[in-house]
Amino acid sequence: MFRIRTRIRTRNRAAVRTARATAAAGLALAALTGVAPASADTLAVGGSGSDSSASEGRDGRAARPASVSGKARVSYAFSPDDEIWFTIDARARPYSRPLPGTKAPGGLPTDAVGTVRYSHRVAATGVVYNAVAEVDCLSTGGPVATLTAVVTTSDIGNANERIGLSVYRGSGRDGDRLGFSWGVANLDMGPDQKPYQPVVGTCMAPAPFAPVLRGGFSVHHVELEAPKTPGR
Repeated sequence: MFRIRTRIRTRNRAAVRTARATAAAGLALAALTGVAPASADTLAVGGSGSDSSASEGRDGRAARPASVSGKARVSYAFSPDDEIWFTIDARARPYSRPLPGTKAPGGLPTDAVGTVRYSHRVAATGVVYNAVAEVDCLSTGGPVATLTAVVTTSDIGNANERIGLSVYRGSGRDGDRLGFSWGVANLDMGPDQKPYQPVVGTCMAPAPFAPVLRGGFSVHHVELEAPKTPGR
């Protein structure tokens, strides 16, 4: 019994350290961009975290960047008979998208590259809609990731819009899941009390609400990379 309690205390201490590190990272990012988080306490709330298996390369960066890849058909509750597929190939490339005129001129630790493709076959008509988007942001946390991409080509006329996706890499009976910003969220009311769809911010996405029916996704988690201080 004593050994079990010791293990629990050790895990709890590790969880506290992880939460504190998460809070510190959030505050550091706020200092970098000049945009303050809601509160340090909010940033510190979370689970026990997860380990990263990535090792560092010679330049201090992870030898293998964070990534999400795979292809899957998902079940969408509001169109259960439709065939909806997502193909994702996203890779982190920290500090690769400059932001001139901000406190983060070199970019953000969540900068990323890659491609998202999705298709939606409407069962009632047989019509298939396709779109391709270019990944601009990726954030991972254990088996979960959020990413955003800007639509480049689309059959429904939403080119140049940013979309948000979330991925959960399941295990055992707990299968993979995916969420997409236009499916259940991202709706607001304007001053005229008319609903509209706000712009999706980088790396913003709803929870992965749609179960995967076929195929699957892989999530490779890497901790966020702190900006390099000049001269170091």
